[in-house]
Amino acid sequence: MSLFLYRLGRTAYRRPWVFVAAWLLLLGGVVGAAVANGGAKISSSITIDGTPSQDVTDQLRSQLPEAAGGQGTIVFTVPEGERLDTGERAAGIGAAATSIGDLPIVVDRGAHAGAPTPPPTGGGAPASAPAAASTAGQAGQAGQAQDAPRPLILAGQPVPGVVTSADGSVAMLQIQFTQQVQDLPAGSVEQITALADEATAGTGVDVLATESLQTEKPPVGGHEVFGLAIAALVLLLTLGSLRAAGLPLLTALTGVGIGLGGAFALSQSITLTTATPVLALMVGLAVGIDYALFIVNRQRRLILTQHLSALEAAGRSIGTAGSAVLFAGLTVVIALSGLTLIDISFLTTMALVAAVTVALAVLVALTLLPALLGLVGERIVSDRARRKGAALTVEEHRHLAHRWSSAVVRRPWLAIVAVVVILSAAALPALSMQLGMPNGSTANLDTDERRAHDAISRGFGEGYNAPLVVVATPAEGGHLDPQAVGSLAAELKGTPDVAAVSVMGAAPDGSIGILSVIPREGPDAASTSALVDTLRATTPAAGVSLGVTGLTAVNIDISAKLADVLPLYVAIVVALSLVVLLFVFRSVVIPVKATLGFLLSIGATFGLTTAIFQWGWLKDLFGFDTSGPILSFLPIMVTGILYGLAMDYEMFLVSSMREAHVHGHRGHDTIVHGFDQASRVVVAAAVIMVSVFAGFIFSDEPTVKQFGLALAVGILVDAFLVRMTLVPAVMAILGDAAWWLPRRLSAVLPNLDVEGDLLKRHLEARAETRPVVPQQVGAGPAS
Repeated sequence: MSLFLYRLGRTAYRRPWVFVAAWLLLLGGVVGAAVANGGAKISSSITIDGTPSQDVTDQLRSQLPEAAGGQGTIVFTVPEGERLDTGERAAGIGAAATSIGDLPIVVDRGAHAGAPTPPPTGGGAPASAPAAASTAGQAGQAGQAQDAPRPLILAGQPVPGVVTSADGSVAMLQIQFTQQVQDLPAGSVEQITALADEATAGTGVDVLATESLQTEKPPVGGHEVFGLAIAALVLLLTLGSLRAAGLPLLTALTGVGIGLGGAFALSQSITLTTATPVLALMVGLAVGIDYALFIVNRQRRLILTQHLSALEAAGRSIGTAGSAVLFAGLTVVIALSGLTLIDISFLTTMALVAAVTVALAVLVALTLLPALLGLVGERIVSDRARRKGAALTVEEHRHLAHRWSSAVVRRPWLAIVAVVVILSAAALPALSMQLGMPNGSTANLDTDERRAHDAISRGFGEGYNAPLVVVATPAEGGHLDPQAVGSLAAELKGTPDVAAVSVMGAAPDGSIGILSVIPREGPDAASTSALVDTLRATTPAAGVSLGVTGLTAVNIDISAKLADVLPLYVAIVVALSLVVLLFVFRSVVIPVKATLGFLLSIGATFGLTTAIFQWGWLKDLFGFDTSGPILSFLPIMVTGILYGLAMDYEMFLVSSMREAHVHGHRGHDTIVHGFDQASRVVVAAAVIMVSVFAGFIFSDEPTVKQFGLALAVGILVDAFLVRMTLVPAVMAILGDAAWWLPRRLSAVLPNLDVEGDLLKRHLEARAETRPVVPQQVGAGPAS
């Protein structure tokens, strides 16, 4: 492999414009395809086929299509002690309801008298959920609480879709759409809120849109530039010149541009969630910069320490560091692709887009980067740097790393115990980690969605932010008329943790009945999750079976499903990656050691993420004021991404140690020499990756914020505590036994030559390792 990559690097260096033109054509092609396809189509909804809530939703779409549209809620509030259910305020709210109800995107309530109308709730149903419950006061209401919603009365008639609190301080307008919210024509949400503002202008009524009607916010908001700026500074300090520092940034942006452009070009055919392009951007930038850094740093080191020409140094860096890049990237791709085996569609798309972006980062580093190095030529290292490099020995370059690794291998058990204790303590908060999805209760206090959520809780109770849609299906041959559905509502009212039950309606043929059940507590409460299970297990009289759906039930099912498949995914990705590491290192012990170290890293990552986002530690520092559950799909995605990235550092660090072992070093000298060779660039790469991920922490999007922090913390912990401390300590205890491989297994395993031993022998045979007089600064590429 190293010999093939060496020749590839020299070819790209000698014919740079061929490779540069090919990549530019590819970039232009995918960007053009994305533009021609109408740009990116991104959905904010997340669904999982086969969950109980999704099955009920599919049933409704089939048997009662009127219930399959999306929904939204507008909340009206007035200052404390005032009312909005009389006078010009009530008239303004009524006018808002009328003007919004006349829109072609809103279901005509009069034309669909038999169809269910939306619920008294501040939350909107996801793309997979039907419209929810009826307004309070509707026929069939069972067990209405004292503070339950009541219709807004104008001219002696209730205003369709509008309910008010008992004290008259809060009102809600329920909106039933003809299609899902994200499928509405552009500008529809803004039009609805504008109509509500216009109708109530000058009345002192505050109009708030719940999260169901929030305009889709760009997941990338500009804070990421700060992370890139820090990455650029680290590159400059590590590589020593603007030319060298600019190349990793340029190649990383090229790979990300192609990856995201291709995803956007296909977004009309595949469903991209909000987090999909952001994760691809995070991971693509981080690995793209790091992979190029490893190669450029190796080329410069060969020029400075072995006095090779830029051409020869580029070829050898692609053959050696490029081999490590190839297999490090392969490990990341395997870790991400393993998510496809879980068979959850949105995770599959998310993982594959990120995996393709990583694969592109590898290809760009192995082909476009040496071509750009060919354009730069001998100017990649200045005359001053050459003189300085000639005056300093390798040991002087790396005195700090040498002292650190020497100290660790002298007292390995102390280092091991310290790291294990620190990471185990950091992992403790993960034992109480709760999974959930973002909602109004987790938004910042100054946002409309949070103010709307709080107003609903204050006026009607927490449970009205978490309505459940219960679908009753009679036994075969049975029939559910409105009276039977009303009796069922009265029966369900006695269920523990139920605040209210209302009849939404029944299908004309009696095949299903629909009810709204309001929990006693909010969407993230344990009692609400337990209530969903209780309702599904309830078997009312006459053989009726109950199904539960709606936004709250969908989110509960998603969290439960992802928690269930996480152990399976970890087992799959670990097994696949152990095989790759076995092939790369030709050792049985090192892959196991690498994986156990990762388990410490991921435990600490989840623990610190839980402490910050769920417990609220340092929340002001990270720009949020409300704690809440951990995003339900964060653990499984972060596990896949961090495993791949952690193995990157394992690959670069341990492959350097193996290179020293193959070239004659033994015992502790193998560890110290290999550490000295790789540590500086590994530290720089880790700082760059942490900086890129940390730039996303201050995004306004909660999903992006959690991912940015989890990945930044994970890399920080894994690179500096596990790879830079625990790995050399364990290697010191293992000694040469770390490279043990049974003879029979050694005979059947292919020699991937990541350490470049075959390349070294090839070069020695051709006598190409003699010093080459470098060209003058400013000269073109060497021939």
